[in-house]
Amino acid sequence: MDYKALNLIGSSSPHIRTKDGAGHIMGEVLIALVLPLAFAVYNFGPRALAAAAVSVAGCCVFELLYRLLLRKNNTLGDLSAAVTGLLIAMVSPVTTPYWILLIGDFFAIVVVKQLFGGVGKNFLNPALAARAFMLSWAGEMTTWVGPKTSVPLMGVIDAETFPTPMSYLHGNDLSGLMKATDLPKMFVGLVGGSMGEVSAMLLLLGGLFLLWRKVITWYIPVSYIGTVAALTFLFPRGNDPLQWMLCNLLGGGLMLGAIFMATDYVTSPVSHLGQAIFGIGCGLITVFIRYFGSYNEGVCYAILIMNLTVWLIDKSIKPHRFGVVKEKEKKAPAQIKKEAAKK
Repeated sequence: MDYKALNLIGSSSPHIRTKDGAGHIMGEVLIALVLPLAFAVYNFGPRALAAAAVSVAGCCVFELLYRLLLRKNNTLGDLSAAVTGLLIAMVSPVTTPYWILLIGDFFAIVVVKQLFGGVGKNFLNPALAARAFMLSWAGEMTTWVGPKTSVPLMGVIDAETFPTPMSYLHGNDLSGLMKATDLPKMFVGLVGGSMGEVSAMLLLLGGLFLLWRKVITWYIPVSYIGTVAALTFLFPRGNDPLQWMLCNLLGGGLMLGAIFMATDYVTSPVSHLGQAIFGIGCGLITVFIRYFGSYNEGVCYAILIMNLTVWLIDKSIKPHRFGVVKEKEKKAPAQIKKEAAKK
Protein backbone atom coordinates (compact mmCIF):
# COMPACT_ATOMS: atom_id res chain seq x y z
CA MET A 1 0.00 0.00 0.00
CA ASP A 2 1.25 3.46 -0.88
CA TYR A 3 0.83 5.39 2.35
CA LYS A 4 1.81 8.65 0.63
CA ALA A 5 -1.37 8.46 -1.42
CA LEU A 6 -3.50 8.48 1.74
CA ASN A 7 -2.62 12.11 2.46
CA LEU A 8 -2.18 11.40 6.17
CA ILE A 9 -1.67 14.42 8.42
CA GLY A 10 0.60 14.08 11.44
CA SER A 11 -0.50 16.03 14.51
CA SER A 12 -0.29 15.96 18.27
CA SER A 13 -2.98 14.38 20.42
CA PRO A 14 -5.90 14.34 20.90
CA HIS A 15 -6.60 12.64 17.59
CA ILE A 16 -10.35 12.17 18.09
CA ARG A 17 -12.32 15.13 16.81
CA THR A 18 -15.89 15.99 17.78
CA LYS A 19 -18.32 18.77 16.95
CA ASP A 20 -19.00 19.31 20.66
CA GLY A 21 -16.54 22.10 21.33
CA ALA A 22 -16.52 24.43 24.34
CA GLY A 23 -19.10 26.75 22.78
CA HIS A 24 -21.52 23.89 22.15
CA ILE A 25 -21.15 22.52 25.68
CA MET A 26 -21.50 25.91 27.35
CA GLY A 27 -24.56 26.59 25.21
CA GLU A 28 -26.17 23.42 26.56
CA VAL A 29 -25.45 24.59 30.12
CA LEU A 30 -27.09 27.94 29.39
CA ILE A 31 -30.17 26.14 28.08
CA ALA A 32 -30.31 24.02 31.24
CA LEU A 33 -30.25 27.19 33.35
CA VAL A 34 -33.13 28.89 31.52
CA LEU A 35 -35.91 27.38 33.64
CA PRO A 36 -34.23 28.08 37.03
CA LEU A 37 -33.63 31.67 35.89
CA ALA A 38 -37.25 32.00 34.73
CA PHE A 39 -38.42 30.79 38.13
CA ALA A 40 -36.14 33.32 39.83
CA VAL A 41 -37.86 36.06 37.83
CA TYR A 42 -41.26 34.65 38.84
CA ASN A 43 -40.22 34.36 42.50
CA PHE A 44 -38.30 37.62 42.94
CA GLY A 45 -39.46 39.86 40.12
CA PRO A 46 -37.67 41.42 37.10
CA ARG A 47 -34.72 42.40 39.31
CA ALA A 48 -33.55 38.78 38.98
CA LEU A 49 -33.40 39.05 35.19
CA ALA A 50 -31.65 42.43 35.40
CA ALA A 51 -29.04 41.06 37.81
CA ALA A 52 -28.39 38.09 35.52
CA ALA A 53 -28.04 40.39 32.48
CA VAL A 54 -25.63 42.72 34.32
CA SER A 55 -23.50 39.82 35.53
CA VAL A 56 -23.32 38.11 32.14
CA ALA A 57 -22.47 41.39 30.42
CA GLY A 58 -19.83 42.17 33.04
CA CYS A 59 -18.06 38.83 32.59
CA CYS A 60 -18.11 39.14 28.80
CA VAL A 61 -16.77 42.71 28.88
CA PHE A 62 -13.97 41.89 31.33
CA GLU A 63 -12.91 38.88 29.27
CA LEU A 64 -12.95 40.87 26.03
CA LEU A 65 -10.98 43.78 27.53
CA TYR A 66 -8.40 41.48 29.08
CA ARG A 67 -7.86 39.58 25.83
CA LEU A 68 -7.60 42.82 23.84
CA LEU A 69 -5.19 44.36 26.34
CA LEU A 70 -2.85 41.39 26.14
CA ARG A 71 -3.36 41.07 22.38
CA LYS A 72 -4.78 37.58 22.60
CA ASN A 73 -7.49 36.02 20.49
CA ASN A 74 -11.12 36.70 21.34
CA THR A 75 -12.64 33.79 23.34
CA LEU A 76 -16.16 35.09 23.89
CA GLY A 77 -17.42 32.57 21.37
CA ASP A 78 -16.85 29.66 23.75
CA LEU A 79 -19.63 31.12 25.99
CA SER A 80 -17.72 30.21 29.17
CA ALA A 81 -17.78 33.85 30.31
CA ALA A 82 -21.55 33.98 29.83
CA VAL A 83 -22.02 30.81 31.89
CA THR A 84 -19.78 32.19 34.65
CA GLY A 85 -21.72 35.45 34.74
CA LEU A 86 -25.08 33.70 34.93
CA LEU A 87 -23.90 31.37 37.71
CA ILE A 88 -22.51 34.29 39.73
CA ALA A 89 -25.94 35.92 39.60
CA MET A 90 -27.70 32.69 40.49
CA VAL A 91 -25.61 32.08 43.63
CA SER A 92 -26.29 35.61 44.87
CA PRO A 93 -29.31 37.12 46.63
CA VAL A 94 -31.61 39.03 44.32
CA THR A 95 -30.93 42.12 46.46
CA THR A 96 -27.20 42.07 45.67
CA PRO A 97 -26.14 45.52 44.39
CA TYR A 98 -25.07 45.55 40.75
CA TRP A 99 -21.62 46.91 41.65
CA ILE A 100 -20.92 43.88 43.85
CA LEU A 101 -21.91 41.59 40.99
CA LEU A 102 -19.48 43.43 38.71
CA ILE A 103 -16.68 43.09 41.28
CA GLY A 104 -17.42 39.37 41.41
CA ASP A 105 -17.36 39.24 37.60
CA PHE A 106 -13.93 40.89 37.54
CA PHE A 107 -12.54 38.55 40.17
CA ALA A 108 -13.90 35.45 38.41
CA ILE A 109 -12.78 36.34 34.90
CA VAL A 110 -9.52 38.22 35.41
CA VAL A 111 -8.09 36.85 38.66
CA VAL A 112 -9.35 33.26 38.74
CA LYS A 113 -9.55 32.49 35.02
CA GLN A 114 -7.46 34.70 32.74
CA LEU A 115 -4.41 35.22 34.97
CA PHE A 116 -3.98 31.45 35.01
CA GLY A 117 -4.13 31.13 31.23
CA GLY A 118 -7.79 31.37 30.32
CA VAL A 119 -10.46 28.76 29.78
CA GLY A 120 -9.37 25.25 30.69
CA LYS A 121 -6.47 26.35 32.92
CA ASN A 122 -8.14 27.70 36.05
CA PHE A 123 -7.85 25.44 39.10
CA LEU A 124 -10.89 26.89 40.92
CA ASN A 125 -14.46 27.22 39.77
CA PRO A 126 -14.60 30.92 38.78
CA ALA A 127 -18.22 31.50 39.81
CA LEU A 128 -17.79 29.95 43.26
CA ALA A 129 -14.47 31.71 43.83
CA ALA A 130 -16.25 34.98 43.02
CA ARG A 131 -19.08 34.06 45.41
CA ALA A 132 -16.57 33.48 48.21
CA PHE A 133 -14.85 36.79 47.42
CA MET A 134 -18.16 38.68 47.31
CA LEU A 135 -18.85 37.58 50.89
CA SER A 136 -16.42 40.36 51.85
CA TRP A 137 -19.65 42.39 51.73
CA ALA A 138 -21.39 40.08 54.16
CA GLY A 139 -24.35 42.35 54.84
CA GLU A 140 -25.32 42.69 51.19
CA MET A 141 -24.64 39.02 50.43
CA THR A 142 -26.76 37.69 53.28
CA THR A 143 -29.89 39.81 52.85
CA TRP A 144 -32.69 37.55 51.67
CA VAL A 145 -36.25 38.32 50.66
CA GLY A 146 -39.21 36.00 50.86
CA PRO A 147 -40.82 34.17 47.93
CA LYS A 148 -43.13 36.08 45.59
CA THR A 149 -41.43 39.34 46.59
CA SER A 150 -40.88 41.78 43.73
CA VAL A 151 -37.62 43.66 44.23
CA PRO A 152 -37.25 47.08 42.50
CA LEU A 153 -34.90 47.25 39.54
CA MET A 154 -32.97 50.32 40.66
CA GLY A 155 -32.20 52.25 43.80
CA VAL A 156 -31.24 51.23 47.30
CA ILE A 157 -33.13 48.17 48.43
CA ASP A 158 -34.39 48.43 51.99
CA ALA A 159 -35.35 44.85 52.75
CA GLU A 160 -35.53 42.87 55.95
CA THR A 161 -33.68 39.58 56.01
CA PHE A 162 -36.11 36.75 55.39
CA PRO A 163 -35.20 33.44 57.08
CA THR A 164 -34.05 30.81 54.60
CA PRO A 165 -34.33 27.04 55.11
CA MET A 166 -30.61 26.88 55.93
CA SER A 167 -30.98 29.43 58.73
CA TYR A 168 -33.54 27.16 60.39
CA LEU A 169 -31.45 24.04 59.84
CA HIS A 170 -28.32 25.70 61.17
CA GLY A 171 -30.15 26.21 64.45
CA ASN A 172 -31.53 22.63 64.41
CA ASP A 173 -35.02 24.16 64.26
CA LEU A 174 -36.73 21.66 62.00
CA SER A 175 -40.13 22.29 63.57
CA GLY A 176 -39.76 26.03 62.93
CA LEU A 177 -38.90 25.37 59.30
CA MET A 178 -41.93 23.12 58.87
CA LYS A 179 -44.16 25.84 60.32
CA ALA A 180 -42.74 28.41 57.90
CA THR A 181 -42.93 26.16 54.83
CA ASP A 182 -43.22 22.53 53.82
CA LEU A 183 -41.35 20.02 51.65
CA PRO A 184 -43.47 20.50 48.48
CA LYS A 185 -42.84 24.27 48.60
CA MET A 186 -39.13 23.68 49.15
CA PHE A 187 -39.06 21.29 46.19
CA VAL A 188 -40.82 23.77 43.91
CA GLY A 189 -38.80 26.72 45.22
CA LEU A 190 -41.28 28.90 47.10
CA VAL A 191 -38.71 29.76 49.77
CA GLY A 192 -36.06 32.40 50.35
CA GLY A 193 -32.50 32.03 49.15
CA SER A 194 -30.16 32.87 46.31
CA MET A 195 -31.76 33.56 42.95
CA GLY A 196 -31.01 30.28 41.25
CA GLU A 197 -30.78 27.82 44.13
CA VAL A 198 -34.33 27.77 45.45
CA SER A 199 -36.10 25.48 42.94
CA ALA A 200 -34.75 21.96 43.38
CA MET A 201 -37.33 20.72 40.88
CA LEU A 202 -36.11 22.88 38.00
CA LEU A 203 -32.44 22.34 38.86
CA LEU A 204 -33.01 18.58 38.70
CA LEU A 205 -34.75 18.99 35.35
CA GLY A 206 -31.74 20.96 34.12
CA GLY A 207 -29.45 18.21 35.39
CA LEU A 208 -31.47 15.54 33.58
CA PHE A 209 -31.21 17.61 30.40
CA LEU A 210 -27.41 17.80 30.74
CA LEU A 211 -27.26 14.04 31.38
CA TRP A 212 -29.43 13.39 28.32
CA ARG A 213 -27.19 15.62 26.21
CA LYS A 214 -24.13 13.87 27.71
CA VAL A 215 -22.69 17.18 28.87
CA ILE A 216 -22.17 15.79 32.38
CA THR A 217 -22.03 12.31 33.90
CA TRP A 218 -23.93 11.12 36.96
CA TYR A 219 -20.89 10.28 39.09
CA ILE A 220 -20.34 13.65 40.77
CA PRO A 221 -23.97 14.72 41.33
CA VAL A 222 -25.06 11.32 42.63
CA SER A 223 -22.04 10.79 44.89
CA TYR A 224 -22.29 14.37 46.19
CA ILE A 225 -26.03 14.40 46.88
CA GLY A 226 -25.93 10.78 48.08
CA THR A 227 -23.21 11.55 50.63
CA VAL A 228 -25.16 14.50 52.02
CA ALA A 229 -28.30 12.34 52.14
CA ALA A 230 -26.56 9.49 53.97
CA LEU A 231 -24.87 11.70 56.57
CA THR A 232 -27.93 13.82 57.34
CA PHE A 233 -30.14 10.72 57.59
CA LEU A 234 -27.72 8.89 59.91
CA PHE A 235 -27.04 11.98 62.04
CA PRO A 236 -30.30 13.97 62.16
CA ARG A 237 -29.26 15.95 65.24
CA GLY A 238 -32.28 14.90 67.25
CA ASN A 239 -34.80 15.43 64.45
CA ASP A 240 -36.87 13.11 62.29
CA PRO A 241 -34.20 11.46 60.07
CA LEU A 242 -36.16 11.40 56.80
CA GLN A 243 -37.55 14.91 57.12
CA TRP A 244 -34.19 16.29 58.24
CA MET A 245 -32.44 14.65 55.28
CA LEU A 246 -34.97 15.94 52.73
CA CYS A 247 -34.76 19.48 54.09
CA ASN A 248 -30.96 19.38 53.82
CA LEU A 249 -31.22 18.18 50.22
CA LEU A 250 -33.85 20.68 49.10
CA GLY A 251 -32.69 23.70 51.10
CA GLY A 252 -29.65 25.77 50.22
CA GLY A 253 -27.39 25.47 47.20
CA LEU A 254 -26.80 21.72 47.14
CA MET A 255 -28.67 20.99 43.89
CA LEU A 256 -27.18 23.97 42.05
CA GLY A 257 -23.68 23.15 43.29
CA ALA A 258 -23.81 19.41 42.68
CA ILE A 259 -25.28 19.66 39.17
CA PHE A 260 -23.84 22.86 37.70
CA MET A 261 -20.71 23.71 39.74
CA ALA A 262 -19.02 20.52 40.87
CA THR A 263 -19.33 19.00 37.38
CA ASP A 264 -17.17 21.69 35.76
CA TYR A 265 -14.76 19.86 33.42
CA VAL A 266 -11.71 21.94 34.29
CA THR A 267 -11.96 21.75 38.06
CA SER A 268 -13.12 18.14 38.52
CA PRO A 269 -11.29 14.80 38.08
CA VAL A 270 -11.01 13.06 34.75
CA SER A 271 -11.80 9.44 35.65
CA HIS A 272 -15.15 8.15 36.85
CA LEU A 273 -13.62 6.82 40.07
CA GLY A 274 -11.98 10.18 40.67
CA GLN A 275 -15.29 11.94 40.08
CA ALA A 276 -17.01 9.71 42.63
CA ILE A 277 -14.27 10.43 45.19
CA PHE A 278 -14.58 14.14 44.40
CA GLY A 279 -18.34 14.07 44.95
CA ILE A 280 -18.02 12.17 48.24
CA GLY A 281 -15.45 14.70 49.45
CA CYS A 282 -17.76 17.58 48.53
CA GLY A 283 -20.61 15.93 50.43
CA LEU A 284 -18.53 15.32 53.55
CA ILE A 285 -17.22 18.89 53.72
CA THR A 286 -20.66 20.36 53.01
CA VAL A 287 -22.22 18.52 55.95
CA PHE A 288 -19.26 19.28 58.25
CA ILE A 289 -19.56 23.01 57.54
CA ARG A 290 -23.34 22.98 57.93
CA TYR A 291 -23.09 21.10 61.23
CA PHE A 292 -20.03 22.63 62.85
CA GLY A 293 -19.32 25.91 61.04
CA SER A 294 -20.52 29.38 61.90
CA TYR A 295 -21.78 29.81 58.32
CA ASN A 296 -25.02 27.95 57.63
CA GLU A 297 -24.12 26.80 54.10
CA GLY A 298 -21.14 24.74 53.02
CA VAL A 299 -21.60 24.02 49.31
CA CYS A 300 -19.46 26.87 47.98
CA TYR A 301 -16.46 26.19 50.21
CA ALA A 302 -16.78 22.41 49.90
CA ILE A 303 -16.45 22.52 46.11
CA LEU A 304 -13.62 25.06 46.23
CA ILE A 305 -11.67 22.92 48.72
CA MET A 306 -12.16 19.81 46.60
CA ASN A 307 -11.10 21.78 43.49
CA LEU A 308 -7.69 22.07 45.15
CA THR A 309 -7.43 18.27 45.49
CA VAL A 310 -8.24 17.40 41.87
CA TRP A 311 -4.57 17.14 40.85
CA LEU A 312 -3.94 14.72 43.72
CA ILE A 313 -7.00 12.60 42.89
CA ASP A 314 -6.03 12.38 39.21
CA LYS A 315 -2.43 11.55 40.09
CA SER A 316 -3.33 8.90 42.67
CA ILE A 317 -5.74 6.90 40.53
CA LYS A 318 -4.32 7.38 37.05
CA PRO A 319 -4.49 4.11 35.07
CA HIS A 320 -1.39 1.99 34.59
CA ARG A 321 0.29 2.55 31.23
CA PHE A 322 0.08 -0.52 29.02
CA GLY A 323 3.41 -2.28 28.52
CA VAL A 324 5.28 -0.37 31.24
CA VAL A 325 6.68 -2.21 34.25
CA LYS A 326 5.58 -0.60 37.53
CA GLU A 327 9.16 -0.21 38.77
CA LYS A 328 10.16 1.62 35.61
CA GLU A 329 7.02 3.74 35.68
CA LYS A 330 8.10 5.22 39.01
CA LYS A 331 11.57 6.12 37.78
CA ALA A 332 12.42 9.36 36.09
CA PRO A 333 12.95 9.18 32.28
CA ALA A 334 16.56 10.33 32.67
CA GLN A 335 17.26 7.46 35.08
CA ILE A 336 15.73 4.93 32.71
CA LYS A 337 17.89 6.19 29.83
CA LYS A 338 21.02 6.01 31.99
CA GLU A 339 20.31 2.38 32.94
CA ALA A 340 19.62 1.48 29.31
CA ALA A 341 22.94 3.04 28.23
CA LYS A 342 24.87 0.92 30.75
CA LYS A 343 23.38 -2.24 29.29
